[in-house]
Amino acid sequence: MQVADADKALRRELHFFTLYRLLEAAMLLLVLFGPIAEQLPPPRHDLFARALAIAYTFVAILLFVFGRKGDLRVSTLAGIGADLFFGLLAIHAIPVAGTGIALMLIFNVGAAALLLPTRYGIGMALVAVAGLIVEHLWTGLIEDQSQQGSLVEPLMFAVGYMAMATLTSVLGRQMRASQELAERRGEETAHLVEVNELIIRRLRTGVLLVDGHNRIGLANEAAGALLGGHSPDEEIVLDIAMPELARRLGAWRNGAAPDEAPLQLGPDLPEVVPRFTRLLAGSEQTLIFLDDTSLVSRRAESITLATLGRFSASLAHEIRNPLAAINYAVQLLEESDDIRPADRRLLEIVRQQSMRMNGIVDNVLGLARREPAKPEHVDLAALTRQFVEEYLAGHPIENDTLTATASQSQPTVMVDPRQLHQVLTVLVHNALLYGRKPGEPARVTVHVAADSSGKHRIDVIDRGPGIPERVALQLFRPFFTTSPHGTGLGLYIARELCRANQATLDYVATPGIGSCFRIRFTPGVREQATPAKPAQAVAGRR
Repeated sequence: MQVADADKALRRELHFFTLYRLLEAAMLLLVLFGPIAEQLPPPRHDLFARALAIAYTFVAILLFVFGRKGDLRVSTLAGIGADLFFGLLAIHAIPVAGTGIALMLIFNVGAAALLLPTRYGIGMALVAVAGLIVEHLWTGLIEDQSQQGSLVEPLMFAVGYMAMATLTSVLGRQMRASQELAERRGEETAHLVEVNELIIRRLRTGVLLVDGHNRIGLANEAAGALLGGHSPDEEIVLDIAMPELARRLGAWRNGAAPDEAPLQLGPDLPEVVPRFTRLLAGSEQTLIFLDDTSLVSRRAESITLATLGRFSASLAHEIRNPLAAINYAVQLLEESDDIRPADRRLLEIVRQQSMRMNGIVDNVLGLARREPAKPEHVDLAALTRQFVEEYLAGHPIENDTLTATASQSQPTVMVDPRQLHQVLTVLVHNALLYGRKPGEPARVTVHVAADSSGKHRIDVIDRGPGIPERVALQLFRPFFTTSPHGTGLGLYIARELCRANQATLDYVATPGIGSCFRIRFTPGVREQATPAKPAQAVAGRR
């Protein structure tokens, strides 16, 4: 844009130069064809002078019409060349006007030196000087020796041409340098303006510009999201779009202390804390900054999780000590001959659950330390059958039902079985706890299937009342829980463990049926299909 503006400015100067050329042509026509022609001595070559004046006028008109198009340097060179050519011939053909024509050519030489680079400007001045001297010598030595004048006048004009060319060339060079500097500064300013606009537009903090009548003039993307349903060209009044925010703005303008309580501008929008400041001192325009409190919450959650990781590492030793003691006591009891066979089964359950507890501690520590998973080739159908059997053996579920099923294929995927076991434990425990209708037992199914895209999945499905959409949006946030006895970390850790195994964990809404948590595994491992063997393990009252 700045380059185009600079070229436009130079062409404007060239336009004035062509206007001056038209004035010169008009003066020449006036001398030859006007009323004063009869009062002046006749030209040396009358017919040639008249043809010369008409031709120069025609060329001047052409340069005026087309001189602003094309290359600037070529247009200027063509113009000054025509001026010198017709001007020097006119000096020779009309001796009575020779001094005036030579004087007018000084401005042509100066304009050319101003618009052209230095070497071209001085070169045109030298051409003019040489032309004057040649014309003087030609007139005195060849055509009319009786009219030969002193050489002083041409030399004085020559000095004037060179001085004018030198001065205007220096001014032109300084003008072009200043123009280039202005262009660079303009480009830098435009770039900074674009960067500032981009920063403001992409800020997560909403920014609103409001005038004295509470009309919103500008809004960045974050603030625009809070003004949903309004066209960008529509005049938005803060009192209608955000009445509570308008009330706080009015109180702030009246001198009240800013209300820093979080404000929710819509039912599905995050809470924000508004801050107000005047655009300029004494101005009625006000900038409103809307700080998203969810960003602060996420930062706090990140700090809390980091602290939890460090705390888990320090607590691991304290947890493992009693686990080791329990395992040792179980081993001693298993060696005793006084233990009945039924009690030995209970001891086996205690030992298995102690080992599982130790594995859970390892997984939590690995999550805090971002340790990679240790994937193995796992048959999902067999794993889910084993999981259900172990869960039923270690967790009495009374009248509730837990079932493991598989589709026609039994694929093998790469996954860490210990971590997948922990994920399923979290999902099944939540399904049995919350996935029940009032007065009815829970019915939970762990189903292995494959979708059309080639991804294999495990669905943990219950037949409960479902999860409200507002709660579903926050299920996997750390420390979010609807239970007064929960920690809010179960689903968060389960999703992180799935990500560590290149899998995804999502909640799939099933209206009217219940709830479904789906684990999708990344395809790429060759499947091993076997004949269908639907697996099922059902437990009643235990």
